Amino acid sequence: MKNITPQIKDNELYRLLREGEIEEFNSRREKGESCDLQSADFRGVDLIGLNADGLDLSNCYFRMCNLRGIDFSSTRLEGASIHGAQISGAYFPAALEASEILLSLEHGTRMRYKEHH
Repeated sequence: MKNITPQIKDNELYRLLREGEIEEFNSRREKGESCDLQSADFRGVDLIGLNADGLDLSNCYFRMCNLRGIDFSSTRLEGASIHGAQISGAYFPAALEASEILLSLEHGTRMRYKEHH
C-alpha cells in the first residue's frame, strides 16, 4: 500500500487554498493552471466557494474543514477523510454511498467508492 499520509504540498495553488484565497485559486485554475492535490492536508481550512470540478482530492485530509456548499459531484474523493468537517449543502459523487460519508464524518474513516458493475 502506498503512503497516504496527509502532506503539506509545496506548490502555489495549494498554498492559496491553505491561506483562504479560494477566488484566486479558482481563477488561476480557470486559466489553465494545475497542481497535484492528492493526499494534501487541509486540516481546519475554510474551502467555501471552491470550484472542485474535476479535482483529484483522493486521500486528502479534511478534518474540521468548512466544506459547506461545495459541489464535489465530479471530484475524485476516494480515500479522503472528512472527520468533523462542516458539510451542509455539499454535493458528493454518486459513487460515494451516504454510509461512507457518514462514517468518515463521524469516525474519520477514509471514504471508499461503491463498485460499479
